[in-house]
Amino acid sequence: MADYLDEAPTREEIDASHGNVVLDFGENGCGYCQGARPHIDAALAGRSDILHIKVQDGRGRPLGRSFRVKLWPTLIVLKDGAELGRVVRPESADDIAAALAALS
Repeated sequence: MADYLDEAPTREEIDASHGNVVLDFGENGCGYCQGARPHIDAALAGRSDILHIKVQDGRGRPLGRSFRVKLWPTLIVLKDGAELGRVVRPESADDIAAALAALS
């Protein structure tokens, strides 16, 4: 599963973003990330109003550090660059949907 992007936007680009964004921090070889993928996909299915950015994270990666990401996967829900919620290691689509409710 190689869907986390090695090239991440900068923190400045994220802070200046408009609309709904979910930053999905993880690592392609992470078992927790692979296990959570069906839940993430289900929660975001049909949500064309949300830009989903999958960010390859790890030591020395500035975007993840700027958001204080410690565990994978971590999903950060943003609206117009402001963090409204986050989910760490979601165990169900409902966990993610609860955080997405902040966008309403």
